[in-house]
Amino acid sequence: LRYFRSESELAVSLPRIAHCFRSYFLHANSIWRKKMKAARFHGQKDIRIEDVAAPGAPLADEVAVEVLYCGICGTDLHEYVVGAIVTPTKPHPLTGVTNPQILGHEFSARVIEIGKDVRDVKVGDRVAIMPAIVCGRCIPCRTGRGHLCELFACTGLSAPTGGLGEIAILKEYQVAKLPDSMSDQAGALVEPAAVAAYGVDRVGVTGGDIILVTGAGPIGALSALYANAIGAAQVIIAEPNPHRAAFAKALNLGPVLNPMDDSFAATIAELTEGRGVDMAVEASGSTGGLTGCMNSVRRSGKIVQTGLHTKPATIDAMKLSEKDISYVGSWCYLLTDWPRVIRLAATGKYPIEKMISNVIGIDDVVTKGFDVLIDPKGDQMKVLVKVKK
Repeated sequence: LRYFRSESELAVSLPRIAHCFRSYFLHANSIWRKKMKAARFHGQKDIRIEDVAAPGAPLADEVAVEVLYCGICGTDLHEYVVGAIVTPTKPHPLTGVTNPQILGHEFSARVIEIGKDVRDVKVGDRVAIMPAIVCGRCIPCRTGRGHLCELFACTGLSAPTGGLGEIAILKEYQVAKLPDSMSDQAGALVEPAAVAAYGVDRVGVTGGDIILVTGAGPIGALSALYANAIGAAQVIIAEPNPHRAAFAKALNLGPVLNPMDDSFAATIAELTEGRGVDMAVEASGSTGGLTGCMNSVRRSGKIVQTGLHTKPATIDAMKLSEKDISYVGSWCYLLTDWPRVIRLAATGKYPIEKMISNVIGIDDVVTKGFDVLIDPKGDQMKVLVKVKK
């Protein structure tokens, strides 16, 4: 009490004193984090597990996290096979980073340190990461469309840290708390779950609609799960790969058809009483998938292009007009969607954890992760990497 006029003044000051001591010890702890293990992309077919310098203490509006689980995304696979595509070979205009890049943008983590201005999370919270990094100043950002930021960057693709490293630094707006009812593994699937949800939302699915999803990769399967969660009367999945078709059937959402079969069109007609499906989610990123959607959707139906085409697609523009089809694109997700997607997943209505087919360690990320997932005959769906031992 020597330094305070009264016990009440001491009581008011104690939280501020505690915060100062806590900040000091956390900063001191960050100094000792010299090295960390990370999977870094150097170039085409060149991902290396390396010991790299750990990031320092977070800035005022930043959060330092210890990564728990990280998913391997189709974007990561494209980078590995063809790269560099989106990882920067010259300084990124927003983040300033260049390759080699720590990969990983689908991940869950635990908060280990926060900047002085952070209010939404505290040390120890489990979080799911929204990886988009935006400028906040361009027209899309200022009109609520940050996912279309003119300087868009992404943790794990064009940032100093990523989910395939033991520690990552995020802005406060990039972290969302996970409820106790959601596992760390499910938390790593919130990002692809949000991609799928945004695509389905783009065509305005309502209760009772019949939906076709072409392509039963992770995003296609998650799109089917989401459409079912929000009230689609029937979800039809088209997938030629027998392993993925079997996985889709196990989801027990509805018919799983082979679009290569001669009976495909007739089956769609039978399932829809000759009308065609109300909406279609094209998640294969192929001309065949898009053609299947255009042939299957009803007049005045809607198609969303969720799967990314790595080369130009052929489209029957006359059919687009004749059937009065609405064909829309889909890019990423709304940056504010994380709490909503987390709540829906936590209820069990959007069972995103069903997507997990294997969990591996970071040392095996190339041999048991990337190399397995790029195999066209492979049987894996979503591989998670357990980053923290």
